[in-house]
This record gives sequence, structure tokens and C-alpha cells, in this order.
Amino acid sequence: MPTIKHLFLHIEKYGRSHRSLYAFSTVMLFVALFDGIICYIAPLVITESGISKTMMGIIIGSASIVGAVFDFLMCRIFKNNFYRRILIFMFAICLLQPLILWQAKTFPVFLLAMAMWGIYYDLKNFACFDFVSRETGKDEHSSSFGVIQVFQSIGYFIAPIAAGVVIGEFANWAPFATAWILISLAIVSFLILIFLKRKQPEKDIVESDYACKRFNLFMELSVWRKIGKLIMPALVLTLLINTVDGFFWTIGPILAEGFLSQKMFAGFMMAAYTLPPLFVGWFVGYFTAKFGKKRTAFFSFFIGSIILAFLPLTNSLFHTTIIIFLSSTFIALSWPAINGAYADYISESRLVEKEIEGLEDFYTNIGYIIGPISAGFLADRFGNMNAFSVLGIAGALLAFILLKFTPRKINIKPKMVLEPDIMN
Repeated sequence: MPTIKHLFLHIEKYGRSHRSLYAFSTVMLFVALFDGIICYIAPLVITESGISKTMMGIIIGSASIVGAVFDFLMCRIFKNNFYRRILIFMFAICLLQPLILWQAKTFPVFLLAMAMWGIYYDLKNFACFDFVSRETGKDEHSSSFGVIQVFQSIGYFIAPIAAGVVIGEFANWAPFATAWILISLAIVSFLILIFLKRKQPEKDIVESDYACKRFNLFMELSVWRKIGKLIMPALVLTLLINTVDGFFWTIGPILAEGFLSQKMFAGFMMAAYTLPPLFVGWFVGYFTAKFGKKRTAFFSFFIGSIILAFLPLTNSLFHTTIIIFLSSTFIALSWPAINGAYADYISESRLVEKEIEGLEDFYTNIGYIIGPISAGFLADRFGNMNAFSVLGIAGALLAFILLKFTPRKINIKPKMVLEPDIMN
């Protein structure tokens, strides 16, 4: 996961020539702030309406299900859509979604709000891919994605602090008003981007012959199955990392707001969870070079889970924030480490690049379904603090199994994987 260091290096290398990228990244900053506010207040609004935490988890998990279905349809129906049109569609949904969430009182209406959440989140990601592919050179793609991710990470770090402050003072309209202000700033930034790009024609993105050749669903699923067996340890860790992330964003705000005497500072607990991804990239290279990418990823996730298991030992917001920060630091370290392993697989097996990326995205979506549902269920059965402890114990156990049984070297042979499905 890119860090502040990456942003400085990118600016130093490209300077003013990437003004449109910085404008687009500013759009994504405000969208991330908006989304972070919605992430924080959604579980609070749902449970305050009288819905149980278990059902709340199911409602929030439904956003990922809708997002996954929409992602499948988006890639096939709107293959050549421009990021400008995508963002306009996304802004329309973002302006409406907070109103529906604010006024929702029943299970079906909350499902509608979460469905809109899943769709606008997918549109955001789709716009990022389309912008980078159209507006930056091929050798600049990775670095440009890194810049966008840094801006988004900053937004997700600031958002819970802002949400905690406005919820601490006003219980009803304030967080929603804040969300509308932030999406309005995103729209203003988008207009600035359009102004910067006004003299440059839009380019069509043409799929490669190889990508167009593989359209058969059954062939694709066969290739997924074969590759999935080979890289299953990495996929399992991807699922675990995103399960933890979905878990935190589901009951983390409820846990934070439970410290009634310190509600103004409740947002700092979630901010402590989102901060480590911004700086762990400075030293992840040292560990991966010394221990290997997969072992670094598995072991750091193991340590982070162990720390999380001790959360019920404190009842102080300050100490809870410290434990979450330490746990998140190790878990955040596993993210770029395992992504580095995926990059290795792709560089060694370009013929199946799309399949590896598709599998990683699939397991990410599964994690964001399991995370909220398990969070709500465990919180109802054991309480908020103990739910995190159960998550930590389960995560540590699974990480230990991955450490114990994953081979040091995983080789993907594309021709063997593709035959006879595609190569023939």
C-alpha cells in the first residue's frame, strides 16, 4: 500500500506534468472523506433504529454483494465508458444516498441505502482505473495509482475524526450535512479537473485481442480454479485482511461511541486503525527482503491478530486506541507484503494477469461480506470488545496455519493452467 513517501517521490519525478492526476486525486480525497463519514455513521444509524447488530452486519455486508454483482455487469455492459460520465453518475448516487440512509427506518430501506453504497464505491474504483489508463503513460500506471491511494488513505484517516466530532455535538443531521459538504467539494474538484483537461480529447480504451478472446464463463472459471489452487495461501490472507477491515468498520464506530464520557474523541479510535497504512510502506521493504513477502505477510498478520485478542483487557478509550493502533500497524504491514507477492505472480505469468487480479478482487469482496456479518453476529453474542477478541484469536490461528503449511516458492505455469481451456 503506497505511503506519503510515494507521493513525495512521484511529485519530485513528474512535477507539474501530472497536474490532472493531482486534481483527480483531490476528487478522490473528498470522495474518501465522504465515504469514511458514511462508513462511520451507517452502523450507528442502523442500530439506533432498533435493528440488531446481527441484522446490521447482514445489511452492511449486502453492500459488497451488490457491488460484486454491479462490478460484473459494469465490466460487460459499460466496457468503454469515460471516467467523467462515471463520476457524474457516482456523484448523483452520493448526493441521494445519505438522504435515504438518514430517513431509513426499516430493513428494506436500509438495504437500498447499502446497495447504493456498494454501487457508488464500485463506480469510484472503476473511474480510477479508467482515468489512469487514459491519462497517464503505461510506465506511469503503478505510480499514479499509488498517488490516488495516498490521497484516499488520508481521507479515510481524517473522516472518522470528523465524524466523531460532529456526532459528539449533534446526534441527527450534522454528520449527513458534513457528508453533503464533502461530496460537494468533490464535485468542485471534478469541475477543476474538467477545466484542466478541456483542451485534451478523450481517448478510447481498446481491449487487447487476448482479453477479448476469453469471454466464455466456464473457461474462465476453470482457469480461476486452477490458479486459485496454486495461490490459495495468498488468497486466504487477502480474505482475512479484508474481513478484518469490514469487521472494524462495522462495529468499530459502535465500540468507539460507547465511551460516552469521551464521545468527542471517539473518532480517534477509528483514525488509529486507518493511520498505519500511511507509513508502514517506509519499512516493509526491509522485512520482505529479509524474510520473504509471504512470510512477512503471514507473520505480521499473526502478530496483529494476537494483539487484537487482548482488547477486552481494557475499558479505557485511550488504551483501546493504543491497542488498535498497534494491531493495525502489523496487519497493515501484511497488506503491501502480500500485494508484492501478487505482483511477483503477475510478472512471472503475464498470460494469466487478469485471472490473478480477478481472484484477488473476488476474495476481497468475500472478505467484505464475511467481515460485517461476523462482526454483527459476534457483537450480539459476546459484546463489542469480546467480538474483537474472537476475531483476533481466529485470525492468529489461521495465520499460524498459513505460516506452517505454505510452501516458500509458488510457481504458476501459464500454459499448463490455460490448456486446454484457452490455449487451444
